Amino acid sequence: MAHAGFTVAPIDTRDSINPMIIANRWTEYELLDAGNGEKLERWGKIVLQRPDPQAIWPPAKDRGFWKRADAVYQRSSSGGGKWQKRRELPRQWNVSYGELTFCIEPTGFKHTGLFPEQAVNWDWMRDQVTSAPHRIRVLNLFAYTGGATVALAAAGAEVCHVDAAKRMVTRARENLHLSGLGKRPVRFITDDVLKFIQREQRRGNQYDAIVMDPPTYGRGPTGELWKLEDALYDLIRHCADLLSDNPLFFLVNSYTTGFSPSVAANMLKTLVVPRFGGCVEAGEVGLPMSSSDMVLPCGSYGRWIAHA
Repeated sequence: MAHAGFTVAPIDTRDSINPMIIANRWTEYELLDAGNGEKLERWGKIVLQRPDPQAIWPPAKDRGFWKRADAVYQRSSSGGGKWQKRRELPRQWNVSYGELTFCIEPTGFKHTGLFPEQAVNWDWMRDQVTSAPHRIRVLNLFAYTGGATVALAAAGAEVCHVDAAKRMVTRARENLHLSGLGKRPVRFITDDVLKFIQREQRRGNQYDAIVMDPPTYGRGPTGELWKLEDALYDLIRHCADLLSDNPLFFLVNSYTTGFSPSVAANMLKTLVVPRFGGCVEAGEVGLPMSSSDMVLPCGSYGRWIAHA
């Protein structure tokens, strides 16, 4: 049974644009409007306004509609920013996606602890895992607060969750318990991703599927500098060595502005397809706006699949 209504197509060598996949099955999250570099979102019963560099068109709704925001994120000239609250709000609250539950907590860097557009990938991965003839071992890298980890665990996968930020790993563990999945086989690791992968190679550990959401820039636990364009190829190359003899999928997400979906797709074609066959898909990820028929672009994806 499919978890999401969307269509995908294999990469076209003529560089055609692939269909955007849209996270359109939310009930407790809603993108109310977007424009002028901002987006207005409903997280459960709470409405937040925060910056979005992709929303450079005028909003569909007038200023009065946007005044419904319970809190507005204001950037600071010195970096970061803070939330201007228009009414008293809880420090954190929960939202659900189907049977999955996640903690929402607005931070000083405009984030909320969840990327709702990734729900379309959660659904796709769950379909892949539930259709497999045996339990699937999945490696989730740069795993943040565990959206994919929780979805995969719910589908019956054994998951290794890796992130360099201890606080994010702690929140991921909390999200797993919030969803009633605390006893599922999930291993939480706080570590530099590349160093962890290299140790797994030496140990001879293998995985049936890999998902990663690498940042544009970042630092590891001891200050290691990460820059996407310099590190992604070697990262995927090392990860390909961790795939089992009959792997299921390899998903790469990116939020880097200007990073074409074809970049990740070409790397997967170069490093994974020659060894395992299968096909590669790529495109954009988006969120539908309830105020209009437009979709907000929210990054890109490239994914290798053993069987189309």
